[in-house]
Amino acid sequence: MRAPVDTIAAPPFPAKLPWINVAPLRMDKQIGRPVLIEFWDFCRPNSLRTLPYVKAWHERYEADGLRVISVHAAGFPPSQDEQAVRDAVARLGIEHPVVLDPNLEIWTWFDNRGWPSRYLFDQRGKLFEYHHGEGDYRGTELAIQELLGVERDPLPYVRPEDDPDALVVVPTADVEGTFNGPYEAGAVWAVLSGTGTVRAAGREIVVDHPGAYELVRHRGHTAAVLDLVVGEDVTCHATCFEPGLAADQP
Repeated sequence: MRAPVDTIAAPPFPAKLPWINVAPLRMDKQIGRPVLIEFWDFCRPNSLRTLPYVKAWHERYEADGLRVISVHAAGFPPSQDEQAVRDAVARLGIEHPVVLDPNLEIWTWFDNRGWPSRYLFDQRGKLFEYHHGEGDYRGTELAIQELLGVERDPLPYVRPEDDPDALVVVPTADVEGTFNGPYEAGAVWAVLSGTGTVRAAGREIVVDHPGAYELVRHRGHTAAVLDLVVGEDVTCHATCFEPGLAADQP
């Protein structure tokens, strides 16, 4: 979505926050290049679903002048641990700058609304385009190209449901802690910490790091029953439901 006016300046980064992959950055030193800022949390499945696009934009457009910065805003207890974030950045293959925002200082400056959210600033440091939640990946990439003055085929959609023309059904709402019972979704995830195993849909899943683990994946939006058994040395912080394609796709 385009910014309503072209005078909204990028807030500064608070001093002394930890950074990964780069020395601490200052927003006022980014004048002259577009900057894409993405709020995320490695424990949130919707952040992980957006991540392939953010990584690809860094790879495709860094040489043209784009600066991509991920703001890790912790939303679960395990994602408040700095080393856990550093481990996740390495595990997920993130090479662009990441700033840790455990106390939601940057979040507050932006008056941010949720995970994921992205903000594209122009070369003057003014807000050009923004989006809350998943989706509109092509719109963001075209806005990046507009600011950089380049034309390329946008990235193909990572998943069929990312296409704005796809018919996607709203899933069961996420729940805190362990969930068992009927649900409707395209996939089910659990936010887990500790070490051990969980069992879901007849398979055992090894938990060896904090984060979001996919429990069940369906071919599309499906009504089913979840039977989730969590090992004694594992904590389930939330059960999350991913939207799926409607059965009557054209």
